[in-house]
Order: sequence, then structure tokens, then C-alpha cells
Amino acid sequence: MKSHMHLVERLANRLMKGGKFTGKKSKALRTVRLAFDQVSEREKKNPLQQLVDAIENAAPKEEVTRLQFGGISVPRAVDASPARRLNVAIRNISQGAIQASRKSTKSIDTCLANEIILAAKGDQASFAVARKEEVERVAQSAR
Repeated sequence: MKSHMHLVERLANRLMKGGKFTGKKSKALRTVRLAFDQVSEREKKNPLQQLVDAIENAAPKEEVTRLQFGGISVPRAVDASPARRLNVAIRNISQGAIQASRKSTKSIDTCLANEIILAAKGDQASFAVARKEEVERVAQSAR
């Protein structure tokens, strides 16, 4: 079960979704390890703590769901469960890293390190934090 899995392994599993990393777990784990080395080198902090901070800053507190009243569907804001918050944060961090490296000369581990550092700081330049802000803004308007 993914709820009993370590954060680093879950991040590596998310990196394996789609693209040239599909099914290559050893390559994904190596990428995460290299990204953690870069994070600790650049920030002089524990990379695992940086990942936890990044997940906290990238996890949306509330989201929008569609409720159907009669023939009309109405968007409603709902609180996100802790498990869903974690899943969405990890997904957005990995998606941000993959998108940043796709049409770039930067390697995936450099992009993952950048994404973790920016998300840990709560910077809007991070894909995951920007996505979280967008989801929460939409939920705010759907109240």
C-alpha cells in the first residue's frame, strides 16, 4: 500500500509514470539520490527535510468537486484529506520536474532538485506551489 511506503520511494514511483522513465525504478531512484545530493550541496540542509517542507508547501488544503443538483452540476469547495494532499503534492513536484527537463538541456535530477528547493521555500516559481495556489483560488471562488 502506498500509505505505508516511504516518501522517497513514492517520489521515485511518480517519476516512473510516463515518458522515458516508464518502469525503470533503479534509474528513478538514482535520479532522486542525485537530486538529494544537489539539494544538500546547494542548501546545506537535510534533503529529506527539504522534501517534507516542499510537500507541505505544495499540498492543497481544499479542492473543488462537482455536486449535481437536479440537472445542474455545481462546483463546491471541499477540504482535502491528508492522504490526498500528500498524493497531489508528490504528483505536482514530479510533474514540475519532468516538464522542466523535457525541452531543456538540464538533466531531470537538476530539475527535481530545483523543484524541491523552490517548493520548500514556497516560491511561486515552483510548478507544485503555483498549482496549489491555483487549486485553492478556484476552491475559494466556489465557496
